[in-house]
Amino acid sequence: MQRETDVIVIGAGPVGENVADRARAAGLEVVVVEHELVGGECSYWACVPSKTLLRSAAALRAARRVPGAAEAATGELDVDAVLRRRDYWVSDWDDHGAVGWLDSVGIELERGHGRLDGPRRVVVERADGETVTLVARHAVVLSTGSAPVIPPIDGLALAAPWASREATSVKTPPRRLAVIGGGAVAVEMATVFAGFGTEVAVLARHGLLGGMEPFAGEAVVDGLRGIGASVHLDVDVVRVDREPNGEVRLELGDGELLHADEVLVATGRRPRTDEVGLETVGLEPGAWLDVDDSLLVRASTNDEAPWLYAVGDVNHRALLTHQGKYQARAAGDLIGARATGRPLELEPWGAHTATADHSAVPEIVFAEPECAAVGLTAEAARRSGRAVRVADVDFASVSGAGIHADGFTGRARLVVDAALGTVIGATFVGPDVSELAHAATIAIVGEVPVDRLWHAVPAFPTMSEVWLRLLEALGRPGAAEAAAAGSEPGDAPDRADDEEPAA
Repeated sequence: MQRETDVIVIGAGPVGENVADRARAAGLEVVVVEHELVGGECSYWACVPSKTLLRSAAALRAARRVPGAAEAATGELDVDAVLRRRDYWVSDWDDHGAVGWLDSVGIELERGHGRLDGPRRVVVERADGETVTLVARHAVVLSTGSAPVIPPIDGLALAAPWASREATSVKTPPRRLAVIGGGAVAVEMATVFAGFGTEVAVLARHGLLGGMEPFAGEAVVDGLRGIGASVHLDVDVVRVDREPNGEVRLELGDGELLHADEVLVATGRRPRTDEVGLETVGLEPGAWLDVDDSLLVRASTNDEAPWLYAVGDVNHRALLTHQGKYQARAAGDLIGARATGRPLELEPWGAHTATADHSAVPEIVFAEPECAAVGLTAEAARRSGRAVRVADVDFASVSGAGIHADGFTGRARLVVDAALGTVIGATFVGPDVSELAHAATIAIVGEVPVDRLWHAVPAFPTMSEVWLRLLEALGRPGAAEAAAAGSEPGDAPDRADDEEPAA
């Protein structure tokens, strides 16, 4: 069979769904091709289940940091209840609801594996072996995501290692778990299983969370050890064996041997582009797809009549669901505009995409403690040739943090472009700091001058008051004159009786 449609989207994760939704809203006929579950990796095996698994133990730890609640929170984590809640949030790995949404907005679903077969052509092999060829009048969008990399460690591939899917869909937590890797997936899954009571060993070639400010990884090392995990830094795993009794034996570069019941590999991702027919349009199978700021693939087949787009992980701009969905909204609107001739200017969308994907990417790691970052680290900013000002503040100076939890420990950093006077990076580390990231994202995307941020007054007593402390660390307008007059304020008060009377 062969038939035409306006837009073909290969991959029905959140990214593909958003492209399809925006193109359909423009009045275009859209077909989505998916061979697994509609809703994709994020909904069933990544973001949703991992954060659900993390939440229960995090809530218990939070309660135990607050006197009164601590005395009430005397029981142990109910792991079975946690897993049942995870099952609810992944809809028991049933995509009936997601398929119903596609139908409700008029998007057609083609179940099967889709492959390019030349420009604008997609061949779909259905589960029953039947094939159908779709021809796009306007655009084909690749949103096939990424897959975990299994590193070439001797014996590892034969040892039946876990990747993120096996970890997030676990039915019975193992007694012992070795985690190879030091990034977000590694530390989040280590936090999950340590919270379950599993004996966890993290094995990282360098430090943890290498893409963030160094103090973030250092805090997570301490946090993981504090909940019972062992963390081995600057180590190489040179061999992995699955013994006849099912036990996993790991040999480290220094000769040390570790034993576990399961081994989780979290050492990076590769694009799922090896089986989508890239060779039929002059592209390399298995490669990341290079795109411009309108998400068009940079390829000779796109030169005269642009038609091939790549959104989400496959373009390697930011392997995060929220960034992929942002790209998808841009791409869907642009496809609709180009197809219908509506007066949507392309340049503003291109500029927005560049801003969000290159300089304002928020990332939250829900470890122990949480780490929230957006924009550039201080070192990355300096490497880019910028002159920067850096403000560091301990959350101990913020009354809201002390009220939030006894013994609250954490740190915040702002990175400011000294020439422009705008925030270009921010990092927050501590319990429940994830919600602080969006204010920093707005400041960066909006290129808000630091002098204007003085007028964004944080409510007292909230953790957001850390923004005031950060601005004070950078230097208030007129701070030099105030200091000379002996009127510079000291550290923020820790208790209400140190505050000025309420108006």
